Amino acid sequence: MPIEVNLDVMLAKRKMTLTKLSNSIGITIANLSILKKGRARAIRFSTLEAICKELDCQPGDILCYIPEDGEE
Repeated sequence: MPIEVNLDVMLAKRKMTLTKLSNSIGITIANLSILKKGRARAIRFSTLEAICKELDCQPGDILCYIPEDGEE
């Protein structure tokens, strides 16, 4: 998948656990784990907003587009 999720990187930078993030934004650990592992097929803007607000970051700090081979 050409979208890479860097949630684990931002959590480490903020010295925050997935459990603490889950509790503070009201999203289950299971759903955050799916996102963190890059297995999510979609993310709601409200979820992305809550994550960015809690981690004091921008969406681009969490999501990154990686072109597949042969793409520019």
